[in-house]
Amino acid sequence: MPMNNTRTQPGFTLIELMITVAIVAILAAIALPAYNSYVTKSNIKAAQADLVALSLNLENYYQKQLAYPVSTASGTTSIQCALIGNPSPCTSPSSGWQPSQSSTFGYSINSTATTYTVTATGTSGNVNGCVITLDQGNNRSIASCSPYNGSWL
Repeated sequence: MPMNNTRTQPGFTLIELMITVAIVAILAAIALPAYNSYVTKSNIKAAQADLVALSLNLENYYQKQLAYPVSTASGTTSIQCALIGNPSPCTSPSSGWQPSQSSTFGYSINSTATTYTVTATGTSGNVNGCVITLDQGNNRSIASCSPYNGSWL
């Protein structure tokens, strides 16, 4: 009986490698959109938390002064120094407020002595154009933040 002394080389065949690459590509095609959606939703939730924190500062100011800070003709309030990151000392009611989403959202306040509306507007990425609002009556709305439009809790 003749003996077969052939040696097999350890490793992968080209077909095995191509199948592995195809499986990884399919998994990536499913995972990346889901991850992007998760990041967008977390940015929106963080901006909502920023608005709630700002409204709490406004309510605290109201408790002390019996009036909300009033917007000027240009639409700014005494709170703007904290919103734009003014390095000079602020005497505004929200000088301790720091938005966590300042890189993706712009914040604004429109107020009278008895009412206010705080707004976060998306400025970049998937939240560009997204508008989230909160007023003194705890009325909340979200627009242009597809698929997260409607009201938020």
